[in-house]
Amino acid sequence: MEHIDHLKALGLFEARVPRYTSYPTAAVFTSQTGSAFQRQTLETLDPHTPVSVYVHIPFCERLCWFCACHTQGTRTLSPVESYIETLEAELALMRATIPSGLSMGRLHWGGGTPTILPPHLIHRLARGISAVFPRHEVFEFSVEIDPTMVDRAKIDALAAEGMTRASIGIQDFDPQVQAAIGREQPFDVTKGCVDDLRAAGITSLNTDLVYGLPHQTDDRIEDTISKVLGFAPDRVALFGYAHVPWVSKRQKLIDESALPDDMARYKMATLAASRFGDAGLTPIGIDHFARPGDTLDTAFQTGQLRRNFQGYTADTCQTLIGLGASSISRFPAGYVQNAPATAAYIQRIGAGDFAGSRGYILSEEDTLRARAIELLMCNFQLDLSALQDECGPRVQALRPVLEAIADMFGRFVTWDNQRLDIIPQGRSLTRMIAATFDQHVPDRLTYSRAT
Repeated sequence: MEHIDHLKALGLFEARVPRYTSYPTAAVFTSQTGSAFQRQTLETLDPHTPVSVYVHIPFCERLCWFCACHTQGTRTLSPVESYIETLEAELALMRATIPSGLSMGRLHWGGGTPTILPPHLIHRLARGISAVFPRHEVFEFSVEIDPTMVDRAKIDALAAEGMTRASIGIQDFDPQVQAAIGREQPFDVTKGCVDDLRAAGITSLNTDLVYGLPHQTDDRIEDTISKVLGFAPDRVALFGYAHVPWVSKRQKLIDESALPDDMARYKMATLAASRFGDAGLTPIGIDHFARPGDTLDTAFQTGQLRRNFQGYTADTCQTLIGLGASSISRFPAGYVQNAPATAAYIQRIGAGDFAGSRGYILSEEDTLRARAIELLMCNFQLDLSALQDECGPRVQALRPVLEAIADMFGRFVTWDNQRLDIIPQGRSLTRMIAATFDQHVPDRLTYSRAT
């Protein structure tokens, strides 16, 4: 109880801070950085260094109420087919811009629901991407999968195109919780999907769970975890539900009175982490778990873990190229986001230009602080000597920030004047500690809960 009291005193249960999948966060992107920066940066990529590619498929047959992603509903394939044509036009712009010989080390399809695509569109899109970005000899291809929107034919098509990892959205298996978030997904449907993936030879399975949902309890989330462990997943992502109805209007359909409070959320997260640890999974960062030997576990053990817009990753490519509406590209020099609205994205590509509508150009100070935040988020430590080897003597400018952290979070960190470590009991504070480095917090912007 003393431990909890100290967390309360530090404001953990009231804090609202970024998740830091980028720094600065997308909230500070501006329209002054857009398609011109996008084109210029693409032209100057090093053809000898592989890149990652992210493709956003914004369509869903159902719009889950808890989701805050850029998505839109459709009951027909017509808009999906038109969207694939626009993606092909964007790829043609890429082909005419990027240097010859540039290869792709990672490919991820997200959404929305990528598995809304029928087999012929899966083949068409995958081959169109590979024609522009040939696959590097070390290559991974992951796809977000909705078990209610996939069948064996789609899985076989994805496997034939080289999918190596499936990321299955589950959230919670309890029927009352599912009804409260507008996402009915029977356990047997999900199990059938997992069985089909394994039968198709997919070697890596990731499952996404969410805590802090309406009507969720310790018993209900524990039952979901037991069922998930029965799938023998290679990775688990355990996200805290971000209730931001001022950002995602569909979340207004969720009964706020049924949401667990901050203390209940904290207990759920702690319970889940304990269960996954007992099952032999390695805790990775603040919200992931991986089986020993999985590439995410290996990256964590060797200090190669990274964080990007998909969360924690073993992907070390310096450049991430986003394709599709709302997708964000990350370059060494900065970020650029395609027009978020699908119609605006289609209009920009149709006009023969890239779709970048907002972004941010990094300063040297931003780059340094971004790396410091990433190290804390990934490793729970920041060693000034090691960071100086990477970034040069300017890292010493961070010393006052580290000293302030040591003073503020005292019992939950150790600081020897050179290296800061967040102890295990303090890791729920990691986002708050990372925020100490943030020089770009917009006024009047409310982030999600820190718990």
